[in-house]
Amino acid sequence: MPSADHMECALSLARLANGYSSPNPAVGAVVVKDGQVVGMGYTQPVGGAHAEVVALAQAGERARGAALYVTLEPCCHFGRTPPCTRLIIDAGITETHVALVDPNPIVCGAGVAELNAAGIKTYVGAHEADAREINEAYLKYMATGLPFVIAKFAMSLDGKIATKTGDSHWISNEQARCYVHGIRHTVDAIMIGVNTLITDDPKLTARGCGGKSGSMARQPLRVIVDGTGRTPPEAKVFSQPGRTLVAWTEPVNEEKKRQFEDMGVEVVVLPGGSGLVKLDDVLRTIAERQISTVLLEGGSELLGYAFDHDLVDKVLAFIAPMIIGGAEGRTAVGGVGAQTIGEALPLERVDVKRFADNVLVSGYVKKSAAGLCSAA
Repeated sequence: MPSADHMECALSLARLANGYSSPNPAVGAVVVKDGQVVGMGYTQPVGGAHAEVVALAQAGERARGAALYVTLEPCCHFGRTPPCTRLIIDAGITETHVALVDPNPIVCGAGVAELNAAGIKTYVGAHEADAREINEAYLKYMATGLPFVIAKFAMSLDGKIATKTGDSHWISNEQARCYVHGIRHTVDAIMIGVNTLITDDPKLTARGCGGKSGSMARQPLRVIVDGTGRTPPEAKVFSQPGRTLVAWTEPVNEEKKRQFEDMGVEVVVLPGGSGLVKLDDVLRTIAERQISTVLLEGGSELLGYAFDHDLVDKVLAFIAPMIIGGAEGRTAVGGVGAQTIGEALPLERVDVKRFADNVLVSGYVKKSAAGLCSAA
């Protein structure tokens, strides 16, 4: 197997960790001896072994004189687990290939430097773009302290997410909805506005459709943004497994707040005005709870605010072959929006997928690379 394939194998392993390694990065590692893979591993749930630890344990004595392929720079500090660099050195690895330097300030090149100082030849940069995409949320969280924000919506060909009566079940087809449940399994939180909660009464859970199950199963934090205190206690989200957080502004109905807290719901009261919770403040609040990825699932006002305030990192737009029509039909993104086409928000790295007769157009909002670590 060529060396490039070894790193591709490590990347495939890293993808298996997506959805339960957060707030740690999703990392894959492969140990190769005489051209043969003798150990493989990926990041275990928080507090568990790192990818390198799993791969080296599987390799055992065969790791001596072997090469290690890892998708992110090995850690060199004591955290929940001991430093991986020391384990790599003690295992007798003679060559290490690292796809991406860890932007964590307490690593950020120090891991590579320690391996080099121990006489281990270390190469950095193979498949870096792929490694970045796998850990795009971790990279942003490390650089800014804020979650990676994905805006998701399903709309008709004429850009509607619901009829004028609010009916939206179902615009997307079953295959597309199944794909979304897979995404829900990989994010830390799902966020909606109170209007969507009242209109659709969603569960906001990750269910089936190829998602992780058993000991790997987890539910994302459900976040309800409600500037007017209209969240109904009987909503389905509050009877689902997992945690729910409601973000309110002053004034707060203390009796209703106690009712939610007695139900196990976390209520946070944030600055605001005119019945509006500032989404910026909500993101900072959940970031303090180690939430590094958020899936915004509507509605129009919430998405509009997010786009108007440059809070979105990635867009997932599902398009169904139907015409809803009507001037009062609800559009996917509200807010102020662009005044001219020249001000419209372009996406880059655009991808298109088909789910039977539905189409998914995804892309990234262009962001600055400032704050990311370099191995140079």
